[in-house]
Amino acid sequence: MCFLFSWCTFIKSPKSSQGHHVSMSSIDGVKVCVCVFQSLDYDNSENQLFLEEERRMSFLGFKCLEISRWVICGLIGFLTGLIACCIDIAVENLAGVKYYVVKQNIEKFTEVGGLSISLILWAVLNSAFVMVGAVIVAFFEPGAAGSGIPQIKCYLNGVKIPRVVRLKTLVVKVCGVICSVAGGLAVGKEGPMIHSGAVVAAGVSQGRSTSLKKDFKIFEYFRRDTEKRDFVSAGAAAGVSAAFGAPVGTHCTTCPSAQHVPQHNMSLSTTCPSAQHVPQHNMSHSAQHVPLCTTCPTLHNMSHSAQHVPLCGLLGALFNILNYWLTIFRIRYVHRPCLQVMEAMLVAAVTATVSFAMIYFSNDCQPLGPDQSEDYPLQLFCADGEYNSMATAFFNTPERSVRSLFHNPPGSYNPLTLSLFTLTYFFLACWTYGLTVSAGVFIPSLLIGAAWGRLFGILLAAITPNGSVWAVPGKYALMGAAAQLGGIVRMTLSLTVIMVEATGNVTYGLPIMLVLLTAKIVGDYFVEGLYDIHIKLQSVPFLHLEAPATSHWLTAREVMGAPVTCFNRIEKVGTIVDVLSNTSTNHNGFPVIVPLIISEQSMTPPFFIHPCFLSSLSLIPSSSPQLGKICGLILRSQLIVLLKHKVFVELARSRLTQRKLQLKDFRDAYPRFPPIQSIHVSQDERECMMDLTEFMNPTPYTVPQETSLPRVFKLFRALGLRHLVVVDSENRVVGLVTRKDLARYHLGKHGLEEMQLAQT
Repeated sequence: MCFLFSWCTFIKSPKSSQGHHVSMSSIDGVKVCVCVFQSLDYDNSENQLFLEEERRMSFLGFKCLEISRWVICGLIGFLTGLIACCIDIAVENLAGVKYYVVKQNIEKFTEVGGLSISLILWAVLNSAFVMVGAVIVAFFEPGAAGSGIPQIKCYLNGVKIPRVVRLKTLVVKVCGVICSVAGGLAVGKEGPMIHSGAVVAAGVSQGRSTSLKKDFKIFEYFRRDTEKRDFVSAGAAAGVSAAFGAPVGTHCTTCPSAQHVPQHNMSLSTTCPSAQHVPQHNMSHSAQHVPLCTTCPTLHNMSHSAQHVPLCGLLGALFNILNYWLTIFRIRYVHRPCLQVMEAMLVAAVTATVSFAMIYFSNDCQPLGPDQSEDYPLQLFCADGEYNSMATAFFNTPERSVRSLFHNPPGSYNPLTLSLFTLTYFFLACWTYGLTVSAGVFIPSLLIGAAWGRLFGILLAAITPNGSVWAVPGKYALMGAAAQLGGIVRMTLSLTVIMVEATGNVTYGLPIMLVLLTAKIVGDYFVEGLYDIHIKLQSVPFLHLEAPATSHWLTAREVMGAPVTCFNRIEKVGTIVDVLSNTSTNHNGFPVIVPLIISEQSMTPPFFIHPCFLSSLSLIPSSSPQLGKICGLILRSQLIVLLKHKVFVELARSRLTQRKLQLKDFRDAYPRFPPIQSIHVSQDERECMMDLTEFMNPTPYTVPQETSLPRVFKLFRALGLRHLVVVDSENRVVGLVTRKDLARYHLGKHGLEEMQLAQT
């Protein structure tokens, strides 16, 4: 796995005031912390600097920004397609050289004996490629491991995943996926293409590279989380389009993962990078050119197609369950980089050994006719003019194997060959996903489904009257591929559109949707989708579309975090530095309040007091508690920039002229704001005061403390918030709701369950 996992404990929460009991549980005993992740700021801070800049913007300036958005999207599409093209050409060339060398060696030793040398050569070549890919991932950039889709999905959901969109991650991801696919692992390159597109978008939209410390002084307006997220979504869409050749399906894929619905102009712009990807070399994806038929499937055919659909849901659930337990084993025991590299090399050697054994013992020999398009046909022990059919599936890149299952005429495979291949490749793919290599699961899922789908078509043609006329194996290979992928990743609408666009035949839309829905329903009964499982194992506070059912009895008062660290509108610099330096809290948002003096008789709990209030108003006795009405919200990043530029009043408790800052100062520091430890504040400066009025967000979103959890959840997710202030009836701050406060509730086997988050 590409993230560090930490263990924490789960405790039972006490009964609420309403008498309900919230039980605590873990995921099958795996107890993980989520406190290492932070949220992204998708809500614009409408402070005075923002409003002044907006007022100064002319109509021409606004149009220039719109043009810049389209230019950025065009660059994203071009660069993503170029990277995908390079990946495809490199994989084809390296794999071609490897298979040519192994093929020549096998043909040499088939007659004279000594095929064990060919097996060793195959295993060594696979292990060498995979070793290079695993070393650069494990030792240089662990964030490039896997497909990257779960991480991008979390990023679009509003979670800041460390190093997910770095330039170094892109380089390691591209090189790693080339080595993984060329090394013969049961993986695909489509997932990494999506991740690569997202990284390209994150870099191009900012007009600079923080890794290379190079600023091109362009696109500075888009240096904030709100704009960057929209471009990352467009980049992921470009990756989908480059992988599958489905521009329309890309929009269906990226939008459901987002924290909130993208802007209308960005929804349109998403199609721009999707349509501008560079055409791939020949067959860069499994189903880009699959003209299986030109006639509409009949209802009779569809009824037979639906008979094997529940099987794909069961196989998908079994795949996810096995991979889940295997991932837990890796988390516990295979966490050192050297062990991760050794495991990847072991899987590569085993994959080559199993593939060689399956080819060696197979007696499925097919005639090599003029209509056959085998890239590396192996004769082995077959007669002259024949080739080993098992080698077509194993002795090939996964993309070419899928294409052969889709396109080869009936009779190209016998049922035993397809059965053994499906069983073997299923466990190899399950073992491979989760290794410390850059690899995806799309193509292995399609290959498994295409194999048993074609098998079902062959059996159906054999047992039904006139089955050979209408039961075309290629059709069922397509349905099985879609169903298997849907059973593993649980995609429905987006995958339907992608498959229809890839095949170029809209008549397949209804049967594909049928098999995908059935696979999802059956699979969801047993376990979640593969990406959702890995998101949970990575301990990411992911927010789903809706709040957990039966949670209306929970209120914001029970969910919020309290007490809240607040600042006065005019605050002492030393107090700000002390709060930001406090490693035990590490808060990122602070309500700004106006202190309210109340009598002891008028106090209504709950109330929380920051110690700085008493020190700020020396006229108030320390024994007199006070509450504050909210007047704004300010972020840690904003305070750090203010401290860095020494924006504070020189004399304590006085409003003197401060240094005028602009939004450009904050954008220049984005996204890697300096830590508070790197900012030097002298003892004299600690006694100064800082006026937060101009920089805070004066209109933060607030909710009453009696608001139900579903209402809080909908508001938080729909608006893409990072902080939601909870106030009482007099608009006094009583708590703060963050993503982690909402993500810890889920509906389990015993009702509504809550996870107690540990602080790290």
